[in-house]
Amino acid sequence: MDELKKEIKETIISTLQLEDITPENIVDSEPLFGEGLGLDSIDALELGVGLKKKFGVKFSSESADNKKHFASVDALAEYISQTRG
Repeated sequence: MDELKKEIKETIISTLQLEDITPENIVDSEPLFGEGLGLDSIDALELGVGLKKKFGVKFSSESADNKKHFASVDALAEYISQTRG
């Protein structure tokens, strides 16, 4: 799971071109949006595409669970590991 979280952080950084952030700067349990990493809804769309390319997981725009899945690196890792089986 730690390797998956590292890959997720690297995907966040590369997909969103976050130049001044390293994987070590992103706390697994910290919110990705708002006060945490400070991402916005446009970032969420780009990140969803990046995660789909990297991990083969899909996020439905109509899904109410997206907010839960994108809450933190921990939540994304949980979703990806469950989806990939």
